Amino acid sequence: MAPVIPASVAWYVTGRFYLASKDSTLQDLGYFIHLEGLHGPLLEDPSGKVAEATARLTFRSTPFKSVTLDNGGLSLSVDPVGDFTVYLTEQGAKRPHFDDPESFSAGRPIATFRRASVVVGGAFDGPASSGRSLSLNVFTARIVWSTGFELNGARYDLKDLLPHGITQWGECGPSALANPPQGFSKVVPFVGSAVAVAPGLSR
Repeated sequence: MAPVIPASVAWYVTGRFYLASKDSTLQDLGYFIHLEGLHGPLLEDPSGKVAEATARLTFRSTPFKSVTLDNGGLSLSVDPVGDFTVYLTEQGAKRPHFDDPESFSAGRPIATFRRASVVVGGAFDGPASSGRSLSLNVFTARIVWSTGFELNGARYDLKDLLPHGITQWGECGPSALANPPQGFSKVVPFVGSAVAVAPGLSR
């Protein structure tokens, strides 16, 4: 299979950040809406009210601690180097659901990516009258492990599709969600858009 063309869209994902009540560690998890090079739908029934339960591919990071820096009305977060793993939801497996973070790593692992450096994100709130806020981050991640898998009748390996990794831009929702799952004090939704990295940038 041919790799994804560098600088072209590699994937779209959506997920949530979870802040643990006990030790204030963060983790992010979610599912793939699109992954370039894979044929067929990644959602079995996207019209359903619980879209994540229909996802064929999910991801989940290892927990990490973020450092916060303030600059006037701008709040910066600095995240360390860390890994996230992609999972294939196989037939009969537990379905992912945002109320159960563990369910996003219940599938079969098919690849692990490592953020190439620290991640810096920024967040700010506009005037109260505007009701606007913005939270963004960007990172590059390299694939450090993968294995072949079958999806929609075809065989794939993410190291063949994305041999040099990805750069992802993420945008968080304007506010935390009510009623986080037990063990977590805060949950914030996000969307991520990634492009394929060129060979010379993966060293």
